[in-house]
This record gives sequence, C-alpha cells and structure tokens, in this order.
Amino acid sequence: MQETSIHHIETEPPLNGDWNHPCWSVSETIDVDQFRHESSNHRPTTRVRILYSKVGLHLIFRVEDQYVRSVQTMLNSAVCTDSCIEFFVKPRDDSGYLNFEINCGGALHASYIRDHTRTKAGFADITALSESDAALIGIYHSMPSTVDPEITRPTSWVNQLFIPFEVLANYVGPLGSIPGQRWRGNFYKCGDHTSHPHWAAWSPVSALNFHDPSCFGQLAFK
Repeated sequence: MQETSIHHIETEPPLNGDWNHPCWSVSETIDVDQFRHESSNHRPTTRVRILYSKVGLHLIFRVEDQYVRSVQTMLNSAVCTDSCIEFFVKPRDDSGYLNFEINCGGALHASYIRDHTRTKAGFADITALSESDAALIGIYHSMPSTVDPEITRPTSWVNQLFIPFEVLANYVGPLGSIPGQRWRGNFYKCGDHTSHPHWAAWSPVSALNFHDPSCFGQLAFK
C-alpha cells in the first residue's frame, strides 16, 4: 500500500496552475504510474502534489499526455470518458469516501459514496455533491473547456484543485484537528473514450475499478 505525507502551509497557493510556484516545494511529488493491463500502449506521465492549509486541501496535477480529448462540460457528467484526473478521499474510517473527477477542460464530477457495491441502478448508496458545494471547489485548468477533435500530438496540461474542509465535513461529519490524522485515498488518470484509453493509479487497484477503498493508500497529515 502506498503512503504519502501531506504538509501544512500557512499561505494558500494561487489557483493559477503554476507547478513551480515556491509553495509546492514542500510537497512530496506523487507518481500516478500503476497502469491497468486493460490500458492501451499510451502511458501518460502524471504527477501530483498535495498540501493542506487551515481551510482545505490544495492539489495540482501535471500530465505529459497525448490523444487529449474533452467534451463533457456539465457538472457530474461522465468526465472520466475524457482526458481526466481523479482524487478519491476517505477522511474517516467510519464514513464513506468522496470522489473528485475533473477532465482536462475543468468539468467536475463529484459525489459521496457510502456503499460502492454495484447495482443495476449504479452504486448502492451514493449522493452527488450539491451544486452549492460543487461551487466551492476551486478548479484551474490549462486546457480549453472543450477539446474536440482530439489532440494527437504530445501535450502537457495542468489541473489545480482547492477542496475546502467544509465541503468534506458536509458529507462525512466533523473532521476535527487535521495535523496527525491519517486518511485513505487514491489518485488516478484515465481517458475511457479517448483513442488510446488508459487507467492508472497511484496506489495499485486489484481490478479495473477505481471505486475500491481497500486499494486506497495512506495520506498522513504532518
């Protein structure tokens, strides 16, 4: 099982996609490089940095990609079918987990999942993030909202996120004092309906299923 440390910062990073901004220098760099065998031969290089401030989580993803596509633009649309990065997080052992999926054009799919058992109607127990909570998620995207037709040349893109603790607490309950806590989570890269589909994780998944909390890694808050 993978483990990473999340370090505290006093000053929040600007939401501008600057991977080299000095504030990110205190973050570990996470490689999303565990590809499922069902993937095509395309292996985009995906790296993540994550920090926390008194008000929430700050993440930045940098992707060295090719075959880049983005056609989903609505909240909670099927962004995983586009060139997409994802962060799943389970703050408490006695709670469900939240999935934050963002395509390269900045469209968000997010929900709270208490029971990830698959049924004919979808997950057994799932609640989509409300529009008001989704509006609190800060998103920067370096690519246009729509990328169609697909770009087939080597292309670098960045997504940056701010996830307020307030939003997490609205679903899992009070978070308490964050320093010293250990959460569970995973980071993903996918592109289900691109010309070269692929599925990669930070903490390896045992099947082609990102929704398996038993495969989540450890997130240690410093």
